[in-house]
Amino acid sequence: MGKSIIVTGATGTAGSSVIWQAIADKDIDKVTALVRRPLAINHPKLEVLIQKDFNDYSNLTELFKKTDACIWCLGISQSLVSKEEYIKLTYDYTIAAAEAMLRANPNITFAFLSGMGADSKEKSSTLFAWVKGKTENALQRMSFSKLYIARPGGIVPSHPRDNYHTKEKIAIVVVKLMARLLPKMVITSDQLAKAMLVMVKSGSDKVINENKDLHKLLDKAV
Repeated sequence: MGKSIIVTGATGTAGSSVIWQAIADKDIDKVTALVRRPLAINHPKLEVLIQKDFNDYSNLTELFKKTDACIWCLGISQSLVSKEEYIKLTYDYTIAAAEAMLRANPNITFAFLSGMGADSKEKSSTLFAWVKGKTENALQRMSFSKLYIARPGGIVPSHPRDNYHTKEKIAIVVVKLMARLLPKMVITSDQLAKAMLVMVKSGSDKVINENKDLHKLLDKAV
């Protein structure tokens, strides 16, 4: 019997790739997308759940009990929101969900999308590095039997959208330049998705997987 997974951030670059790759994965039977707005994807494997409050998951206890793994890709660029909003979206929502999932299902596997440069010491003056590191540390203090953290470098969108913000467009140009000059520092969103699916299906020998580790996991991808 195949696995049942939850995916967040399904409208974003990484999350949308996870959705498509999970649908195509023969080892995945069911994909539940937790979203704040409707998703423009339809497939028999996919269930889309509109979650109004990402701080309260009391309505999802039964779903969590029946789910094998969660791939948490919910996030936003620090340049697009205030400091307070970034902390809420990156830290508060993640930890609230992780705690709720553990209460309902102590055996659930949790894979968190972090990023290269996350600061485990929580001392960075860069908001992204500090908050991602803080979130990673909080997750590692929990009692997950299987927790994996992905720290990709630059992410090249495999399926570009039409509605990027100007700052996102600039970032994509920079990442594509990195792909030419520093190919080991980047990964495509489809490659990232496949690597994270490997994590939740067969695991990784590391909790924190840097960009090079994610590329190695691709050898095990379907």
